[in-house]
Amino acid sequence: MRKKVVVLGGGTGMSNLLSGLKQFPLDITAIVTVCDDGKSTGILREEFNIPAVGDIRRVLVSLSETEPLVMDLFNYRFNTTSDLDGHTVGNLLLTAASEISGNLSDGIEALSKVMNLKGKVVPLTEDNVTLMAEMEDGTTIEGEHNITLKSGKIKKVYYKEKAIPTKEAIEAIKESDLILFSMGSLFTSIIPNLLIDEIVKEIEKSKAKIMYACNMMTQPGETDNFKVTDHVKKLNEYLGKRKVDVVLANTGKINEEMAKFYETEEQKDPVKYDKENFNKYGIDVISDDFTYITKNNLLRHDNIKLGFHIFYYLMNK
Repeated sequence: MRKKVVVLGGGTGMSNLLSGLKQFPLDITAIVTVCDDGKSTGILREEFNIPAVGDIRRVLVSLSETEPLVMDLFNYRFNTTSDLDGHTVGNLLLTAASEISGNLSDGIEALSKVMNLKGKVVPLTEDNVTLMAEMEDGTTIEGEHNITLKSGKIKKVYYKEKAIPTKEAIEAIKESDLILFSMGSLFTSIIPNLLIDEIVKEIEKSKAKIMYACNMMTQPGETDNFKVTDHVKKLNEYLGKRKVDVVLANTGKINEEMAKFYETEEQKDPVKYDKENFNKYGIDVISDDFTYITKNNLLRHDNIKLGFHIFYYLMNK
């Protein structure tokens, strides 16, 4: 019987991880945050009063086993002078499927059949939630997009509205053999999964190990100067009684040219693997050179190597 992995996150980090994880014989459920409010997603949220679909689109594509053309079509973004400008085909299809089926979960399930997924995708909540951030200077920022643009240190994040988790998300956690938090923006993609009490309580009751795939680069305004253990410590603050059991951490060296590019263009720095501090936390560490440079010269995790380590851990724990 295949081991059941529930992956929580959002954004490109989650989709990258899932692209590698699907290559291994595992039962995968991806729980995706729905608080993105930028670009195409933000417009559709406002017009149709639905949760964010952008991250869900990326995850569907990453788990799909269909033809590359279909994946390219799903990600195609219109560049025009009409109201279609900036919208992706996948976002429009998800919105249409949600309207036809009556809710986002059923809309995702309908498209999943068309895309031949190696796994299941469920939204964290069906509610049209707004992410809020309280900054260290006392100011309050509304909306994920605005939070990512704000300079300064985040004290905490929370939802403006009461959010109810989907029953599929709760069930996936209940049945899981491993609870895995993906790479991604810590405060705006990962922690939002833990802002719903029922999710945290279900994780607390679970006997599954909790794993975290740590970012390779810091996020400006969110995790400036964070080392690996700083990411873990912050995640633990939102996990309640449970804590992270094992961390996937990069030990590969990021070349100077690449590091300089991210520093000057995106204000990001490599996350330091502070091995000496892990004894304080009693956390197992799986370390490796996870660096991978894409054809577009972007730094990403080697998703096959990530998937192998996760699979190997599950088979041997």
